[in-house]
Amino acid sequence: MSQISTFSFPTTILYGVGAVKELKAAMEELEIRKPIVITDPPLSKTESFKILTDVLESHGKDYTIFTEVHPNPLDEDVVKALEVYKKESCDGIIGIGGGSPLDTAKALAVLAANGGRLADYDVQQGGGARITETLPPIIGIPTTAGTGSEVGKCAVITSSTEHRKFMVCHPRMVPSRAILDPQLTVTLPAHLTAYTGMDALTHNIESLTAPVFHPLCDAIAVKGIEFVARYLRRAVENPADLEARGHMLLAASMGAIAFQKDLGAAHSLSHALSAVAGVQHGLANAICLIPVMRFNLDVAKDRYALIPPFFGVNSFNMSDQEAAEAAIEEIKKLSQAIGIPGSLREIGIKEEQFDEILDKAYRDPCHLTNAKPCSAADLHELLKEAWRGEDR
Repeated sequence: MSQISTFSFPTTILYGVGAVKELKAAMEELEIRKPIVITDPPLSKTESFKILTDVLESHGKDYTIFTEVHPNPLDEDVVKALEVYKKESCDGIIGIGGGSPLDTAKALAVLAANGGRLADYDVQQGGGARITETLPPIIGIPTTAGTGSEVGKCAVITSSTEHRKFMVCHPRMVPSRAILDPQLTVTLPAHLTAYTGMDALTHNIESLTAPVFHPLCDAIAVKGIEFVARYLRRAVENPADLEARGHMLLAASMGAIAFQKDLGAAHSLSHALSAVAGVQHGLANAICLIPVMRFNLDVAKDRYALIPPFFGVNSFNMSDQEAAEAAIEEIKKLSQAIGIPGSLREIGIKEEQFDEILDKAYRDPCHLTNAKPCSAADLHELLKEAWRGEDR
């Protein structure tokens, strides 16, 4: 205990049905006169987006809209958004949607304040130290319960030239306000509810087991896992269940808060799968999570042993090993119940793609904080297990 640790959870979160109506007050508190609203093409046509614009218009707020965000946002998306931001003389940013619009919003804030190329801020190249200017205020409004980007300090961006994902991270990138309104998530299709929910679960589990001292994050991750265990299936099966939708939004935010500790090997594989093959991030995490949990079992069993009671399993007389194995089994059952495909092979990943996937996965920093040291050879075995999915 000779080391000094620093903890903080700075985002102000507005939570509850109808919370989006507090947007006007949030903008006034942050002194935003004209925001750019960042979203993606599908969401811009939804009732959720109309609810947002109705709130802005009902209060006479001036705003501009940018919708050119790819499912795995490109650095080019951010550059285009910056052009609109400057042309329209905006002074604040509202990101609404899933992780892609929210990450684009945060990356835009970095460029708007600091200039340069987005690649200059790649965290693996020491880019965080180059974020020196105060960012314009950001309001994050999620319409999916997965990434938790509305409370996170990072943006995951795909390089349009190198075709790899990189991360831009800095405490100043944490949105000033997060608005969690369950009514904005009810139109999310069942399969995306499942994928994004498993993303939240993976965040919480990998954060809990990351070998970093942060007891506050550990406690939050445990509660996030509990919420996913109790509410994800309900949200998938009954989209209008606002209690389930609300708790999944909280689970997603908890996962993002918790992964201040960092993540693990499932995320390195998932980032690579998205960059190489366009696999939806939560789906990639869902398929890779079980092999990675098995790989980590010998060092993380005491953490995994906390999970079974959240699924209704009495683990009182179980050893940590038995309880950890039960946790993996319950997560498998949940995945199957909500329609997660059983393998990467099932979603079209080819063996001939392995080399490119593994190259990008090994260059991704998340596996460096995996619960158990993870070599290139280990990542190869994990990818093969996720591809086969033989025991699913």
